[in-house]
Amino acid sequence: MWYQEKTSAMDDSWAVTAPPPASLGDLTHGQRRPRVRSLGRGAEEHDSLPGVHCPAPSLRDRSPPKGPSVDRPWIPTMALFLSLPPSPSGGAVSGATRTSGASLWWGCQVTEPFEDGFANGDELTPAEESAAKEASDSKGVVKFGWIKGVLVRCMLNIWGVMLFIRMTWIVGQAGIVYSCIIVAMATVVTTITGVSTSAIATNGFVRGGGAYYLISRSLGPEFGGSIGLIFAFANAVAVAMYVVGFAETVVELIESFGTNMLDTVNDVRIIGVITVIILLGISVAGMEWEAKAQIFLLVILCTAIVNYFIGSFITVESKKPYGFFGYDGTIMLENMGPDFRGETFFSVFSIFFPAATGILAGANISGDLADPQKSIPRGTLLAILITGVVYLGVAISTGACIARDAPGPGITLNMSTGYANCTDYSCFDYSSCKPSLGMKESTCKFGLHNDMQVMSTVAGFSPLITAGIFSATLSSALASLVSAPKVFQALCKDNIYPGIGWFGKGFGKNNEPLRGYILTFFIALAFILIAELNAIAPIISNFFLASYALINFSVFHASLANSPGWRPSFKYYNMWVSLAGAALCCVVMFVINWWAALLTNVIVMSLYIYVSYKKPDVNWGSSTQALTYHNALTHSLQLCGVTDHVKTYRPQCLVMTGAPNARPALLNLVHAFTKNVGLMVCGHVRISNRKPNFKELNNDLVRYQRWLLNNNSKAFYTPVLAEDLRQGTQYLLQAVGLGRLKPNTLVLGYKNNWKDGDLNDVERYINLIHDAFDLQYGAVILRLREGLDISHIQGQDDTSGMKDVVVSIDTSKDSDGDSSKPSSQSHQSPEQPSHDDEDGKAPTQPLLRKDKKSPTVPLNMADQKLLEASQQFQKKQGKGTVDVWWLFDDGGLTLLIPYLLTNKKKWKDCKIRVFIGGKINRIDHDRRAMATLLSKFRIDFSDITVLGDINTKPKSESVAAFTHMIEPYRLKEDDMEQEAAEKLKAEEPWRITDNELELYKAKSNRQIRLNELLKEHSSTANLIVMSMPLARKGAVSSCLYMAWLETLSKDLPPILLVRGNHQSVLTFYS
Repeated sequence: MWYQEKTSAMDDSWAVTAPPPASLGDLTHGQRRPRVRSLGRGAEEHDSLPGVHCPAPSLRDRSPPKGPSVDRPWIPTMALFLSLPPSPSGGAVSGATRTSGASLWWGCQVTEPFEDGFANGDELTPAEESAAKEASDSKGVVKFGWIKGVLVRCMLNIWGVMLFIRMTWIVGQAGIVYSCIIVAMATVVTTITGVSTSAIATNGFVRGGGAYYLISRSLGPEFGGSIGLIFAFANAVAVAMYVVGFAETVVELIESFGTNMLDTVNDVRIIGVITVIILLGISVAGMEWEAKAQIFLLVILCTAIVNYFIGSFITVESKKPYGFFGYDGTIMLENMGPDFRGETFFSVFSIFFPAATGILAGANISGDLADPQKSIPRGTLLAILITGVVYLGVAISTGACIARDAPGPGITLNMSTGYANCTDYSCFDYSSCKPSLGMKESTCKFGLHNDMQVMSTVAGFSPLITAGIFSATLSSALASLVSAPKVFQALCKDNIYPGIGWFGKGFGKNNEPLRGYILTFFIALAFILIAELNAIAPIISNFFLASYALINFSVFHASLANSPGWRPSFKYYNMWVSLAGAALCCVVMFVINWWAALLTNVIVMSLYIYVSYKKPDVNWGSSTQALTYHNALTHSLQLCGVTDHVKTYRPQCLVMTGAPNARPALLNLVHAFTKNVGLMVCGHVRISNRKPNFKELNNDLVRYQRWLLNNNSKAFYTPVLAEDLRQGTQYLLQAVGLGRLKPNTLVLGYKNNWKDGDLNDVERYINLIHDAFDLQYGAVILRLREGLDISHIQGQDDTSGMKDVVVSIDTSKDSDGDSSKPSSQSHQSPEQPSHDDEDGKAPTQPLLRKDKKSPTVPLNMADQKLLEASQQFQKKQGKGTVDVWWLFDDGGLTLLIPYLLTNKKKWKDCKIRVFIGGKINRIDHDRRAMATLLSKFRIDFSDITVLGDINTKPKSESVAAFTHMIEPYRLKEDDMEQEAAEKLKAEEPWRITDNELELYKAKSNRQIRLNELLKEHSSTANLIVMSMPLARKGAVSSCLYMAWLETLSKDLPPILLVRGNHQSVLTFYS
């Protein structure tokens, strides 16, 4: 009988218990009772399995599975939960993100608690992968162990045709010693790469994709995507290389009988096409058939190698004219040193090294391995060891028993020995075989130098050597034919390149990429028909080497980043050895072929730049991210130890944008002068008097930061919850930043609605400016005639990257930097389609769009003007001016901002005009003095205007307008009792007293006069940057100060009121 029981809040079990045990002692360690809460009539939800809803009758009536009797109640484990059928989206069901639809577990419908995708990108956890793998194993999917899956494939690929038809020539050219050094050098490179591959492969669960998967998950999609494409292409072309090698051997064999089909070239094409078709059939038949074919070919190959070594001990008199005398000390000593004929050490090395480039054959089918973490290290390193020993053995053996040159039948005796019946190597005269001075080739046709098939002469049964050549070429071709589609399939699934996803579709229980096989077949077929691969062969070798270099660099990079996530179970690696391996791979690339190495680097970097530009939306936790964090943390700490200097001053702005897309003009203008120069943080105060919703706050943080990135805005987004705007801004002013990366300037939007809204908001608005000055911040206010806030225009707020967030704000509130008044709402609309442009930028047409079915609604005139004004800083500014009204010395911030602005591409056509106050009788003197000062500051300007009439009285109508504006906000204490006046002032501190109005009459008139001068001189400017007037804290009421700002900035082009914190930001000195 199934039961339900409520347990403590600390219980967090992943099990749903069966019939209750007799006692708690019956539960084994780690098994705990789950919490079950009612979901309504006939249904329950298990707290231990969030999102699993079970109809109660189904749960109670279900019996545990039949099986062997056990002493304790049977408890389903997490592994069973993870072994649910795949969801419609294609992944295994996990408590992650995607709705599993009809996936049921004992009648329990599974829903996912996460809303924004997998908790860790699109990756499943190793436990989930393991469970999914076990589930797939039970369905009969073919998985290979380390011998069949890795060791066999690597040995077959490394033991290529080079072993039989080039190794003897290498010994003839380089000698035994240098040949061993060449093999050892190649083995060192491949061993270091094998160790690095083992380290990466054991640092978590490995999916299919081989080198591409290892590099992309370590270094990120940029390097992984570029290497994945060229690595898959290299494997596809390698199929053609190996098949052509096989076809040429067959054609030579046919021609040795004095016959052919057409001619040599066409015979190679015909046999090559037939061969690749047969290989394709084996591959498409399934990995199991391909694996059986590989084992059969390995048996033949091993037999051929053993056949050679047996033959080397059997001396036959008839073979001596061909240069084979058995093991002879004289031959060994003569062959010990090099005898380069038209070659060098490095040219011979470049010919041998491609023979060692098969070490990733096992890793390339990592998705078909039963346990990649164990199989790849074991199989790869053992294959490198075995093949390296065999190559060394062949080099020493052939150098000890085969002469470099032999004339063949008709050899003459060396009569100086005096023994007519002498049969040793010293009895034969090979002097006629030596090439004459300046000649590269010998006149003799046999021996190490001249006969590429000399191993067939030495072997006990020569046809086995031919079979070994066939086996080596066909096995390598088959391995490459399988590797290329597997790597390409993994690349397609990651959607890094557009238009290739069609080839990544898997078929059958093994998820075979049949379309990838066909693509590989046609690429191989094209190069087989060319039948001339000498030019492409070095490029393929360089492609493989580029992959090896990046695998080694991945280990070094991951170790350098010191990420806690880098903890491979394979411990026998060293970051500096891996770096040396990467450097060696790069050196070998240029040794093999310098132009091919350059071409490879150009291709890799081109693909890297393309992927970087496209910015695929993936997060694989690469070492690049880890190292970026490490460097950022290190440099931030280093900055903390450096004191501020005027030469290194940068405007670092805390911009009160609210939602970043709510005030685009404010965002774009500040971004224009902080981009690549200083820090920019978008502050968002979310006003809430109810219980704070931190989950929503965190969601907004992720979404709006993504929006900034998608719109190429180099800024950070920081939201806070507060009771009012001032409190939230205080939080931001005090807490935002990290060490020296801390804002020093507060940027606000002008409060256009101050006369219509709650005047307590005006009090808070003015006080937060005072707070900024108290905290040693500068202050900047931007005013546009039309306003700044466009968030109330439905459909115009950009939701790309924010998962359909619609910000709806009370239209009576305007640009005071608070976009989250109680009337603001953030609506989740998962089914609402996004109407934004594909590039993530807000549409510019003045239309209101609700959804695709409803027609577009034209905006009213005011909103249309507001929308147009909000986008004016997104476009390039034409020829115009930036007028700087430098009326107070605030440290130079009023001059620095226009300078930074006009250095940007969008503003470079605008000239700076400077306006300063002065006296009529000193206008020329003041102009020259200012010109000298600006020259010392190295700030370009087009004109300097000295305002000699700045202190004249304003027009009477302007004064009357100011008086009328402040009338509703006056205290008028003379008309009431003193006690009543004091009480009213305490309740409404924003009110203007008669005393302060009289005391600051001159300052009020100055703002009125300045507005008149601004209209006279700067009415056509692209932007006005002006020193912001200050009000003594506690002495000037907020409404009077607001009236000054209103009077000063009304009816003007965009105006930026700037006041530094009196810290010098400009200097004369270098």
